[in-house]
Amino acid sequence: MQALIEVILPVFLVIGFGYLAVWGKKFSDAGVDGLMKFTQNFAIPCLLFGAISTLDLKQNFDIALLGSFYGAAFLCFMAGLLGARLIFGRPWEDSVAIGFCCLFSNSLLLGLPITERAYGPDALEANYAIISIHSPFAYGLGITMMEVVRNRGGKPHVTALRVLKAMFSNALVIAILLGFAVNLGNLPVPVVVTDAVSLIGRAALPAALFGLGGVLYRYRPEGDLRTILYVVVISLVMHPTLVWIFGSANGLDTSAFRSAILTSAMAPGINAYVFANMYGVAKRVAASAVLIATASSILTVWVWLALLGH
Repeated sequence: MQALIEVILPVFLVIGFGYLAVWGKKFSDAGVDGLMKFTQNFAIPCLLFGAISTLDLKQNFDIALLGSFYGAAFLCFMAGLLGARLIFGRPWEDSVAIGFCCLFSNSLLLGLPITERAYGPDALEANYAIISIHSPFAYGLGITMMEVVRNRGGKPHVTALRVLKAMFSNALVIAILLGFAVNLGNLPVPVVVTDAVSLIGRAALPAALFGLGGVLYRYRPEGDLRTILYVVVISLVMHPTLVWIFGSANGLDTSAFRSAILTSAMAPGINAYVFANMYGVAKRVAASAVLIATASSILTVWVWLALLGH
């Protein structure tokens, strides 16, 4: 109960505040769009750049950690894709978008603040290691699969160019690559720049959580309930269970194990809807899955925290 009150509820209260503000017409849809654009294109990229540019890559870029998390994520993507196609009879394009929902856990807006509140700021290094390749991995896999199924019989080089264009138009991917360039190249960054980046980055999580509440207000669950629940179970149960199995087998230390489990236990991020909307497929499933899984994760994350001994 203490974990629920002290760790989880404050995060969801901020989301709920955003939800109620839009519901009560105290904050407009245009305001939500502007806030999310600020966080997705500026504040969160600054947060990621600052974290990755100073991350001790030798210590935290652990193959066992990344293999445990992303091996499980890939299996969840395939379970979502094949389940949507073979069990629910969805078109291939819909199936890829549904697989992406199962793949893209909300590592930033939920994973970071919940891990920080549970185990403190020093516990976030493994989170940042996971996040550093989250967008490149997820978008790379999702975009590649979508372009393959949409261009069946087409020219491979055309598909490759579309994948690269979509990847390198993403602000998160660009910020991550710049962070790696500074870190690996040991490039000096003026203090005035790092202070400004840090200042913007500190606004990222609270603003994004508030904005997420406003976004979720728009997407009321309707139809496709079996498919939506399938996505929720894969995201909240299957993904962290697989990470638990893989992490135990790979001998992850306690801090990395906790970060991997909590990150994988998060609901699909709003990027799941962004991806579906980008291709105009399975939008209702994506939006409703984000909403229902986010609400459900209040309880499921509590369970995972209890299992982790918090």
